[in-house]
Amino acid sequence: MAARINKKRSFLFVSKVLGKHIPVNPYTPLLSGAALGLLLYQELGGAGADGELLDKLLDQAVHGLIHPEHAEEAYHDLLGAQLVLPQPVRFIGFAETATALGHSMYNMFAAGASYIHTTREDIPELVSVISFEEEHSHAVDHLCYALKPELLSGDEPIVLVDDEITTGNTAINTIRDIQSKFPRKEYVVASLLDWRSSANIQAYRDLEQELGIRIRSLSLLQGNIEVKGTPHLSPVEAKGYEESAAVVPVATTYVQDGLERLMVSSSDSYGVINPSPYLKLSGRFGLESKDNEKIDEAVALAAAKLRELREGPRTLVLGVGEFMYLPMRIAAEMGEGVFYQSSTRSPIHPERRADYGVHSAAAHPSAGDPGITNYIYNVDPRQYDDIFVLLERDVPRGRVEPMTDILKRLAGNKVHLIVLAAESGNGGLSG
Repeated sequence: MAARINKKRSFLFVSKVLGKHIPVNPYTPLLSGAALGLLLYQELGGAGADGELLDKLLDQAVHGLIHPEHAEEAYHDLLGAQLVLPQPVRFIGFAETATALGHSMYNMFAAGASYIHTTREDIPELVSVISFEEEHSHAVDHLCYALKPELLSGDEPIVLVDDEITTGNTAINTIRDIQSKFPRKEYVVASLLDWRSSANIQAYRDLEQELGIRIRSLSLLQGNIEVKGTPHLSPVEAKGYEESAAVVPVATTYVQDGLERLMVSSSDSYGVINPSPYLKLSGRFGLESKDNEKIDEAVALAAAKLRELREGPRTLVLGVGEFMYLPMRIAAEMGEGVFYQSSTRSPIHPERRADYGVHSAAAHPSAGDPGITNYIYNVDPRQYDDIFVLLERDVPRGRVEPMTDILKRLAGNKVHLIVLAAESGNGGLSG
């Protein structure tokens, strides 16, 4: 556990299987999403399900999550089962923390699934099809830019994916908004952790009665928590390294992934427009099962290039904010000794002791929006030879330098700033 710097909720469960606040084997967070997919398949009664096979896969998933050295084998075995749900299902992952978790849960199925994740990015050219508030969060507005209205407008079950359910209020708010615009009969709330109290669980039952729907809940771990007291904390330090730490070079590389771009821009909290296009198949704009092969090919293409750039046996691949899934997949194919995590906008108090979840913290303005502070947790100087930062789209050089200034004091050999691009090339970021 760790202490949030947040008056609305003072605690955080620091997940060892999510790939957000702690560097992990990249197959571990991929497996956590696939394991949730397996639970969904079991819950919905997958057609012709082989009970013996299902039990074997569940055992493998649990073993792989507990023992990271077996996560890769378990993950590939789960995907190799080529499971198809008995009916089409729509998955929605919550930004920013569960964007990759929702994607990896959706990706578990060989056909008949679609996925979109919410976002907090303002895209002026698009209109959000749903929006809601996450009451406990420091950043409350969720948007959802579905390019195809039919992604949500049918009567298929919707699976809401989050890393942790504490009260269930976020899911309730989301279901209310979806039901008012795209009514259906069934929802599933899936999470790594489920800490709802009996009163919170009853709130789901009350909502079912009110709206005439069914809500199922799935989690890898369920229990009860009780929180007492109020932490007295100092702010996160702006720098998580000593000024005397050695400074290593930063290399910027544009890496071709072969994926289509969406020609829309973003507007930051200062109203500044970035015209650089977005990845169309990131998950932010909607995906269908038929898109998975293109993503697999893009991952293999980018990972092959990054393998060539590695200069040491221990490598960290860093996703940025909501952009988690593709960096995670690429990291998984970069070879042995590769760890993965993502920067986050969640402010957490660091303290270096064995029973605490966040030992170090480094804060910097977000490269996508300098009005938002992002944090890199649990990375010590020279812990990794190379640090690869993967960006979804181009950003002005001055906006990415605060992040790279931190990382070049943490890496042992070099920081690689990787910008995914439709075409390969080299050179500096835009001025």
